[in-house]
Amino acid sequence: MIKYISTRGGGSPQNFEQVLLAGLAPDGGLYVPQIWPTLDMKALKGKSYVEVAEEVIYPFVEGSIDRETLRGILKETYGPKVFRHKDVVPLHKIRDNIYALELFHGPTIAFKDVALQFLGRLFDHVLKKNNRHVTIVGATSGDTGSAAIEGCRHSDNVDIFILYPQGRVSEVQRRQMTTVNAQNVHNIAVQGTFDDCQNAVKDMFNDAEFRTEMNLSAVNSINWARIVAQIVYYVVVSLELGEGTTFVVPTGNFGNVFAGYCARKMGAPINLVVSTNRNDILTRFFESGTMKAEETHASLSPSMDIQISSNFERYLFDLLGRDAKNLTTVMKEFKDTGKFSLPEDAMKKAMADFTATRTDDAQTLATIKKIYEETGYVLDPHTAVGIKAALEIAKTAKAPVVTLATAHPAKFPDAVEKATGTRPALPPHLADLLSRPEKFEILPNNLQKLQDFIRKNA
Repeated sequence: MIKYISTRGGGSPQNFEQVLLAGLAPDGGLYVPQIWPTLDMKALKGKSYVEVAEEVIYPFVEGSIDRETLRGILKETYGPKVFRHKDVVPLHKIRDNIYALELFHGPTIAFKDVALQFLGRLFDHVLKKNNRHVTIVGATSGDTGSAAIEGCRHSDNVDIFILYPQGRVSEVQRRQMTTVNAQNVHNIAVQGTFDDCQNAVKDMFNDAEFRTEMNLSAVNSINWARIVAQIVYYVVVSLELGEGTTFVVPTGNFGNVFAGYCARKMGAPINLVVSTNRNDILTRFFESGTMKAEETHASLSPSMDIQISSNFERYLFDLLGRDAKNLTTVMKEFKDTGKFSLPEDAMKKAMADFTATRTDDAQTLATIKKIYEETGYVLDPHTAVGIKAALEIAKTAKAPVVTLATAHPAKFPDAVEKATGTRPALPPHLADLLSRPEKFEILPNNLQKLQDFIRKNA
């Protein structure tokens, strides 16, 4: 049975149920498995999405959730009532050996649904079993919030508070959060950036008194269960397209691409490319060996407008030989100075694990326009960031190149219309979204005021 440890080295090993409900470790670290399970890739050939998911996920939850219960949760999560495509995450061939992996067929038309529909059901199962109630606090740069709300809105055992940067998410993203009419759902527009929202959430978890008082839990990708669910689609596509498939992953928080790293640790023979927009802290790291936070710039791909990639700590822990003391020193340096550098031997390993690219707004629009004119296929701006890189990689790649299509283009209609001249329509289940009444609170970037609001409304 796999146990979990904190990247910062504190506390005793935890089981999956404890990690699910805790989110962040008490010492401020992120939970990672003590060992990586190994998949029998040959035995998984020809299996359905749910069957593959069971084999990928069960080793991580063993001892907390039995196989039969897990199978039931997976069948419900990835069934036709939740995901609108029979393949759950279908591959769309764009040209030659370039594919888009469509991760937007869930209820909020973004990739976060794949993990958060599963996470919501896990919470329900575990909380009911233990007769417990939690207060979920999360930060979103656009998609996590609506997917988390959609996953938790029906739970009697959860109050959910989502912080998002005021004016820095698209209208569709905002309305998917603020139009949900449920007593346990609370949206907070923070007067600041996504990094401000994320830092506030981390500070709440690090405030031991507040954390205990409110029984806090997390749905951000700091929650290990989010990563576990995302591993599945890398394995599924690797089984379909074969050894050496390259995944280009548009990312800001490093969670989605870290799930690909986990899949590779488990035996999926894949390559990984980190693809960033103008907020290119991750790309600069892989180029220079220095992680340095700079000003966050608003872009056409707002979900990637991030300078503090919270999931990077999990990878850094492995990169530093799972030396928690060293990792803690590096993270303190980053918090104090806004930067850190790694030695040459660590960077050689990092550059073997990942390659990295960047795409600015002009290139993003040009890519959307190019693919639309050549194929009729419409990209959202985040996916376009990845496709720009894929077009270059495919020129020399011997195996397929897959870009993770992280959102439906209708989530970002202004950018798409600017590039193509055509405004993408929302799917039928969201057709009236722009006319639904909204409910949200605007608060300053002030930890005390945010905590007071949560105390009052939980």
